[in-house]
Amino acid sequence: MRAFGVAAALALTLAVGGVAGVTTGVAVADDDTVPSHQDIHEARVAARDKADDVDAVRARLVLANQRLQESAIAAAQAAEAYNGARWRAAEARRAAVEAQRRSAVAETDVQRQREAYGDALVTSYEMSPGLTAFSAIVRSDGIDTVVDRTTSLQNAEAALDGNYNEFRAAATLADVAQQQAEDAEDDAVAAKQEAQDARDQARAAADAAAADAASIADEKAALIAQLADLQHISVKLAQRRQSALEQQAAEAAAAAAQHEQEVEEQSTPSPDPEPSAPTAPSSPAPTPDPEPTTPSTPSTPTTTPTPTPPAPASGAQAAISFARAQIGEPYRWGASGPSAWDCSGLTMGAWGAGGTYLPHYSVAQYEQSTPISAGQLQPGDLVFWGSSSDPGSIYHVALYTGGGMIIQAPRTGVPVQEVSMYAWTTPNFYARP
Repeated sequence: MRAFGVAAALALTLAVGGVAGVTTGVAVADDDTVPSHQDIHEARVAARDKADDVDAVRARLVLANQRLQESAIAAAQAAEAYNGARWRAAEARRAAVEAQRRSAVAETDVQRQREAYGDALVTSYEMSPGLTAFSAIVRSDGIDTVVDRTTSLQNAEAALDGNYNEFRAAATLADVAQQQAEDAEDDAVAAKQEAQDARDQARAAADAAAADAASIADEKAALIAQLADLQHISVKLAQRRQSALEQQAAEAAAAAAQHEQEVEEQSTPSPDPEPSAPTAPSSPAPTPDPEPTTPSTPSTPTTTPTPTPPAPASGAQAAISFARAQIGEPYRWGASGPSAWDCSGLTMGAWGAGGTYLPHYSVAQYEQSTPISAGQLQPGDLVFWGSSSDPGSIYHVALYTGGGMIIQAPRTGVPVQEVSMYAWTTPNFYARP
């Protein structure tokens, strides 16, 4: 019994001191010393406290990763806000050019009507006094002549009045077109300023994200060194273990998100392929009842299925091939190639290679495509991330390649890559160009 007690004390001391790296206060003075219940309790408390220290460090590492993700999202939102402002500025400039064109056409019409009215005035003057009411009577040789000349006079006056009215209408339209052109020009100038402001904000957000990434990297390095010390292992081994834990956590989160989405897709109500017929009337009738009773399956009419959009165009494979050719190239906000990309710049370039124009703005790409569900995804479709259920909150887009994988230009410091679409956060919008 004594030998067992000594062995137990040594094992406990090694377990707590050697593995957890703490001094337990348990003394083994000689072979006659048997650890008391208090000694064992203190050793267990010390081991638990040390484990709590390890867990606390790991929790701080999780929080650091969370801050890194939040910083990356903020930078992505700012970058896409800049793309949106640039897109609106381009649209405003096109509208201003079109308004100016309409104004020029209206002014040309005014000039033409002015000349027509002037010619009519000259003609009317040259015809006087031959076409005056008095001369029509004095110089007539009968009632027929009076009527003819009076009719000619009325026609000439009507034509002159018509020319004048057309001139005034053209002048009014020209004034409206000119005002619209001025307003459109003001909008274009304001949109350009908005784009410049958004550019500055995007640059500041990108710089802040880069600074956060560097600071968080330093913090994680210090935490991992602390973790290595607590576990009595090398920093390199602690780094490998932490990376493995983070990878496992990411894969578990991705699998959970994918499963949740699959369950949601499967639970979406669909119409019964063979709906039950309404209850037949008790006595045969040659014609249906004009006011039928409530059908036996009232829920069926209210669950109309979402129409399945057409399959991706043949350009989908060209889009995927183009995107794959960019893997490894750097991310740069606002970039659309040929050697650097941001998220919507990459999808714009990819689908451009597939023969379909998409704007360099993720929100507009969604709006100009056909919304689909996750269960309808096919290679070549677009996958979007937004901060809410409003498509206007979209801040990231990627190209779906099949099998739950996407090609994306993720963020500063991370090149174009093909990864699981659940590797970051769960997407919440899907569309087919």
